[in-house]
Amino acid sequence: MLIGELSRRTGVRTHQLRYYEAQGLLKPNRSTGGYREYADDAVLSVNQIRRLLGAGLSTDDIAYMLPCMTGPDPELEPCPELLDGLRARLSGLDEQIDTLARSRQALAEYIETTERRASKEYQSCDSTT
Repeated sequence: MLIGELSRRTGVRTHQLRYYEAQGLLKPNRSTGGYREYADDAVLSVNQIRRLLGAGLSTDDIAYMLPCMTGPDPELEPCPELLDGLRARLSGLDEQIDTLARSRQALAEYIETTERRASKEYQSCDSTT
């Protein structure tokens, strides 16, 4: 199938499919006219890629995992290197979540303090009139 058909069947835009190819995630054949030709299993590959991207994995992570993927979910074959990489990515996400939670708390405190100060200033302005 050509790239337009793969795009229609997966809901993924053609420029994203070209990006996946550039990252080594898809490997289409080329017709004599230079058109990309995808096998039917490319639909499964694109769906796997999208699911893994949705899990926060990078295209580099996914390229490393491709040989270990089966099924639409996808299922990953267990191996120490793969699990180590997934655990490291999860740890990184946990660190980002902690950082965001601290930033959110600090921002909420600034808002609360500023609102409290603003309400006192408004009260003093109202009592002078």
